[in-house]
Amino acid sequence: MCGIVGIIGKNNVALPLLECLRRLEYRGYDSAGIATISDGFIERRRAEGKLINLAARLKDIPLEGNLGIGHTRWATHGVPNEVNAHPHATGKVAVVHNGIIENFQNLKNELECAGHRLASDTDTEVIAHLITHYLEIGQTPEDATATVLERLEGAFALGIIFSGQQDLMIAARQGSPLAIGYGEGEMFLGSDALALAPMTKKITYLEDGDWAVIHSTGVVVRDQNGIVIKRPIQTTEISGALTGKAGYAHFMLKEIYEQPQVIGDTLHSFLNPSDQTITLPDLPFDLARVPKITICACGTAFYAALTAKYWFEKIARVPVEVDIASEFRYREMVMPEGGLAIFISQSGETADTLAALSYCRQQGQKILSIVNVPESTIARESDAVMQTYAGPEIGVASTKAFTTQLTVLACLTIVLARAQGNISREREAELANSLTEIPARAAEVLNQAEHIKELSQEIADARDVLFLGRGTSYAIAMEGALKLKEISYIHAEGYAAGEMKHGPIALIDDGVPVIVIAPSNELLDKTASNMQEVIARGGRVIFLTDVSGEKKLGQLAAHTIILPEVDPFVAPILHAIPVQLLAYHTAVAKGTDVDQPRNLAKSVTVE
Repeated sequence: MCGIVGIIGKNNVALPLLECLRRLEYRGYDSAGIATISDGFIERRRAEGKLINLAARLKDIPLEGNLGIGHTRWATHGVPNEVNAHPHATGKVAVVHNGIIENFQNLKNELECAGHRLASDTDTEVIAHLITHYLEIGQTPEDATATVLERLEGAFALGIIFSGQQDLMIAARQGSPLAIGYGEGEMFLGSDALALAPMTKKITYLEDGDWAVIHSTGVVVRDQNGIVIKRPIQTTEISGALTGKAGYAHFMLKEIYEQPQVIGDTLHSFLNPSDQTITLPDLPFDLARVPKITICACGTAFYAALTAKYWFEKIARVPVEVDIASEFRYREMVMPEGGLAIFISQSGETADTLAALSYCRQQGQKILSIVNVPESTIARESDAVMQTYAGPEIGVASTKAFTTQLTVLACLTIVLARAQGNISREREAELANSLTEIPARAAEVLNQAEHIKELSQEIADARDVLFLGRGTSYAIAMEGALKLKEISYIHAEGYAAGEMKHGPIALIDDGVPVIVIAPSNELLDKTASNMQEVIARGGRVIFLTDVSGEKKLGQLAAHTIILPEVDPFVAPILHAIPVQLLAYHTAVAKGTDVDQPRNLAKSVTVE
């Protein structure tokens, strides 16, 4: 979600701040802005929409100053426009903020009663005015900020600068990620290390409750009790190169085509090809003694979790509960002694998933995270981490992160089954071998892109689309529907095929494409009857299957996408790719913003 950057530099910082913000575009945003201290005064440039609009504003009216903060905003309080764009400022202070201030209305009422006039509809502006209030009664910037932090309720990451202060920036974190970067006579602030990678590889991550006073020569970090503490300086491996499209029309398409490579990279981190065994990093808990698994995730990661539920229960024979992270802790579930809780997140910063992790920690669960960013908050708060090697994913709609999450979960399934004594050595080798085939088979699927593009023209004209599947294909059906509605804005739903007759069949007519995902396995015959039900009511079936499935049921479908035949265990990884391509080409046909669809953010750091 929203992105924060800050620089105390040796030269003008406006353009470097803009470049840092470009590295945060993947988070999703609807306005942006920069503030600097110029000749002792706060100067701002803000713009609604994309960064190109802010760049144009800076070209017309440049900003001076070697100290500044910047922000890409994803609207929470207040519509996306220039007035609500960050930084928010008074004559004395400018603030950028990620998160939500839950008690902002009470604070706003208090400020207005005291004579302050707030210009925006945002919760953030109250922070600037509150700090100003305490500055006006004689407090120092540090003391004023500390006083205000004690009054804020909610989740926030803050970057703050002050008029008359050419070498001071204050940062604070409660629930939203924030990193400090170290340079030679320069200091940096960012929502994540990716934003700062071109300027430094030395990073300190603030913990919840921390606030930091930053000067060009270094930083003093205090905890929520005001005690000076040391946070470790880490060397990040994140590349300083700004990820490009490499000739593809969109980041999403590039990332779809990267899947054979990144699935292979992820697999190679766990698989020993010489003896077809899967090896995990050393775990500080015994998988053989795990009585139950709880998995929490959001969005696409939730569908990876749902796929893993089928795997863990059927192959490893361990009971699994899967929850949407935003709902999980409100059930106040009783959790078993020795239970394992797994958290899946591309960014490792998802606020709801972090909150669920906290609850599981309080319940005494062992914590395993599956993340693409090993330096993220979720990773740091876990007992063990399994990394996906997807590389930076810039497109808001997750593609390669999803298939690498499935790859990691498949590897974990095999190891869990072995630890629990529920798989033979022969079957373990078969499953491991089936995983080794996936990168090559994924490349074969991508060879059908033109055929899938042709089918997408038909989907682009639809008002509603249904995706059907059984077993693990049910999870892929829901993921396919999510992809389509995310980027094409077509209403789409994924259903368990057996649920058709319990309601969704009422939607079927000749204007509703029905995408059936059905590899040839023990559920294929049951899926056939559901296809017949759709066809009998005028529905147009697009059938995703393999050669055996096509021979058996292909004649029923209006169109068939024939996929390589693989072990049913790994079929979900493969079947995810054509539904991504369908969504992508449909969105292109409709002319939507594929990489940054409306209202969405890449990293959701607020609840």
